[in-house]
Amino acid sequence: MKPFTTFLTRSLVLCAMLMLTAAPLAAADTEAAEATALRLVPQQEKEGYEFRSELWTNELTPDMGRAVRMQLFKGNEYAFCIAVPEKSGVAITAAVLDFEGKPGGEMLPVKAGWGLVLFYKPKKTGQYVVAVRQTDEGKKKKTSCAIVTGWK
Repeated sequence: MKPFTTFLTRSLVLCAMLMLTAAPLAAADTEAAEATALRLVPQQEKEGYEFRSELWTNELTPDMGRAVRMQLFKGNEYAFCIAVPEKSGVAITAAVLDFEGKPGGEMLPVKAGWGLVLFYKPKKTGQYVVAVRQTDEGKKKKTSCAIVTGWK
């Protein structure tokens, strides 16, 4: 029984060490994505958009995009500032999906591909989806993605 206890203790210590070393990297990646998305906001504020104070942030993998449900209102124009960490080398694209799943919106991409501003004016009030995915132009790797929502 003694060897099993030693093995279990060592395994738990190793797992804890791995979790502690991975956590700061994930936090740094998330903060970098948020900071990068926020860099896209000032130009849109000059255009009259007001932005929410909170951001949506989540992991974006090469094989799976993200779909974020949003309540949009007829009569408003929306600007979604979407970005991954600039140094990640990942390139992204995005679209707003309407009630029928049809993509829409006008994209203003950053030349390097790490971010974009997606403009959309809904025809009806309701639930829409902002879909984000990685493109083939950049590196394919797991990274954080952030979205800041503005309206006018």
